[in-house]
Amino acid sequence: MRNKIPRDNLNDYTPEIVKTRQAFLLEQTGVVVEHIKHFSFEPATTSGNIENLTGVAQVPLGFAGPLLVNGEHAKGEFFVPMATTEGTLLASYNRGMRLIHDLGGVTVTVIDDAMQRAPVFGFTGARQANHFSQWIKDNFAAIKACAEATTAHGKLRDIEHYAVSRFLHLRFNFTAGDAAGQNLTGKATWAACKWIQAEYTKIAPIKEFSLSGNMDTDKKASLLNTLHTRGKKVVAEVLITNRSLQRHLHVNTKEFFQSRLRANLGTSMAGSVNNGSHSANAIAAIFIATGQDVANIAESHTALVYSEIVDTDDLYYSITLPSLIVATTGGGTGLSTQKECLQILDCYGTGKVKKFAEIVAATVLCGELSLGAAVVGGYWVDSHEKLGRNRS
Repeated sequence: MRNKIPRDNLNDYTPEIVKTRQAFLLEQTGVVVEHIKHFSFEPATTSGNIENLTGVAQVPLGFAGPLLVNGEHAKGEFFVPMATTEGTLLASYNRGMRLIHDLGGVTVTVIDDAMQRAPVFGFTGARQANHFSQWIKDNFAAIKACAEATTAHGKLRDIEHYAVSRFLHLRFNFTAGDAAGQNLTGKATWAACKWIQAEYTKIAPIKEFSLSGNMDTDKKASLLNTLHTRGKKVVAEVLITNRSLQRHLHVNTKEFFQSRLRANLGTSMAGSVNNGSHSANAIAAIFIATGQDVANIAESHTALVYSEIVDTDDLYYSITLPSLIVATTGGGTGLSTQKECLQILDCYGTGKVKKFAEIVAATVLCGELSLGAAVVGGYWVDSHEKLGRNRS
């Protein structure tokens, strides 16, 4: 192949091969890069995270806070790292965090935890698929043992069964410790399915098999994940006084609540999986800063907002993130700047993932309140004119 990107088959993560690729890029494009090529970490630390390392894409990083969290795992004040190129974003989250602090913090609860791989098996007919389904249920203990033999941290929690035509789709639900878990579940499910094929074909034939029949909906939003969880299901909630909302966000609770009703109607008309305002903003910014798999925003941004007026004019407000996929070990979490951002939150390493999930959910709630109030109060556009990309 002509113009092939240079590689070193012995060690492709040395400073020398990185410089070779930079020179190749100049030769091929004529573009002199000054910023892409400068970084502070050793190239060897990126092995397993990227191929053809040539430099870095720098994203501005800021901190929002203090965020006051009353979680089961995250307790106290946190300064939240957010990497973004969207002006007004951090200012908006800061406004929401000031309101939350005045109210005594946001209560956050991790409700569920599961990561999936969803193989599909095909048979000659529906009856054969149904017999196979019962066999899977009868042999769950053996399947579980086979899957868990491949991992130190993954545990097979249960297997969901979905029959259609002559196929049986299975969703293997694992807990994955402090990792996001996609690779773990893929390896474990593959081992379990090889055992299943070897054992079941002693009884009856399996016509077709695929490790993923796409019902895990990896990196795709889905109603199934909204109902059954992919990653962490987290609820953040707060009771907002009318006085505090007017003081910090300059709208009253009844106006805010009426706006939520209109938004719910619009969500229903649009067929959206998210009736909130912009959960993806906080999640994307935190994911980039802390080395999460950014494509998991596809599932993680799904949100269910609920509010009601209580005690005359106070507002109960909650947001549920049913499929928040986060990690505090593995993936990109150990890279230099990403690790530092997690350490600032005291969320790096084992035993920290639920704490991190609570902080993310609490941050999302702050942004929902801030943007929602900006829309109601009529200063949404003005904020972008002052701080954002509308400047020209």
